[in-house]
Amino acid sequence: MTLQLHDTLKGKKVPFEPLIEGEVTMYLCGPTVYNYAHIGNARPAVVFDLLARLLRRSYKLTFARNITDVDDKINTASVETGKPIDEITARFIKAYNDDMGALGVRAPDIEPRATQHIGEMITMIETLIEKEFAYEAENHVLFDVSANENYGALSKRDLREMIAGARVEVAPYKRAAHDFVLWKPSTPELPGWDSPWGRGRPGWHIECSAMAKKHLGETIDIHAGGRDLVFPHHENEMAQSCCAHDGAPFARYWLHNGFLSMDEAKMSKSLGNVLFVHEMIKTIPGEVIRLALLSAHYKQPLDWSADSIESARRMLDRLYGALQGVVVSDEARAAADVPKAVLAALEDDLNSPRAMAALFGLVKNLNKATKDEEKASLAAALYAGGELMGLLGNDPDEWFVGHVKGDMAPDEIEALIEKRLTAKAARDFETADTIRDQLLDAGITIQDGHDGTSWRRS
Repeated sequence: MTLQLHDTLKGKKVPFEPLIEGEVTMYLCGPTVYNYAHIGNARPAVVFDLLARLLRRSYKLTFARNITDVDDKINTASVETGKPIDEITARFIKAYNDDMGALGVRAPDIEPRATQHIGEMITMIETLIEKEFAYEAENHVLFDVSANENYGALSKRDLREMIAGARVEVAPYKRAAHDFVLWKPSTPELPGWDSPWGRGRPGWHIECSAMAKKHLGETIDIHAGGRDLVFPHHENEMAQSCCAHDGAPFARYWLHNGFLSMDEAKMSKSLGNVLFVHEMIKTIPGEVIRLALLSAHYKQPLDWSADSIESARRMLDRLYGALQGVVVSDEARAAADVPKAVLAALEDDLNSPRAMAALFGLVKNLNKATKDEEKASLAAALYAGGELMGLLGNDPDEWFVGHVKGDMAPDEIEALIEKRLTAKAARDFETADTIRDQLLDAGITIQDGHDGTSWRRS
């Protein structure tokens, strides 16, 4: 099956074909390191880690995820804490990588830092000025949006409407309100670098364009990030890169994950509902958080709540419960391939919910299996699918020792649930109710739903 991806620029799902056969370049906008990553920041890291895992099965992937380590938010954090900027960025770079690692996110091939690419940014800005897509004004350099006829194509915005609807005060050095900064002056206490326009620092958008070109080339295959970056960040990246490179496409495919809300409300410091991954992993297994982030299709909004965690935990209990007690040799696990249904789901625009449903189909068969050889084969396939998803990295026995209490083993619970379903299908409701009561007495609550019956320990 051909990999299908939803391209934001085209506005539809399309077959994926890399620029160079057998090779893929992918760029993901990474963190601005002034604080710990919150759960919304973790969603693109997890989602596009899954895509990277999938791509590596068929292609030689070069995956870059940048670090923004020069930014006004970092400067503000330095002033508020009294700590040097380098100390702040070093601390939160390590925290980000450690926290994402706890969620099963593998390190990218390249992790470029903005401060290490100032020369490349200056060169790109000089090119844009030379080609009359940018102009200097009062020690600033700005991109002239009106000079780019395709501006607004990614975010589906009409430049004329943007101009008519502008409500921002036009800075005296700007020709128009929508022109954006490529370079700005730095006062003595702020980070700065020498440039043809005086001591200063880059604007946010030019950073990613310069780093992507340096490590991946003028045209990359996939540019990914959160939906909140479509405008203005990615729109501006695309504009300046295309203009600097004589119209060459910046990215062949643009992928964006949906927004994440908290109990149906936008995350906000003022509302006090920001959840930092650094704190969450102290009490919640990283695998649970990862599965919760993959529980909805990446393009769709994801509402985060206590139920999200509980649901993901129950799902992992079922997966590990099916594997508990099944002996699988290292050779069998190494030889097992990812189940076709799991691959088909992920190759269809990274449909993680459908991939998880395929894994639970294996769980059902594994719980019904009676022969050791059949159990081992099914378990090996389940492990292979789980590894691709970034799940099932724990020993099943250790998983349950870690956070699940109760005397009844998961495989016994699943067997009773199957027996109850069989009784219901035969309209033997007395037996079905007896089994439900038996489970309740053992501290097991079951819930019937469209996707089958789930259970949790009360």
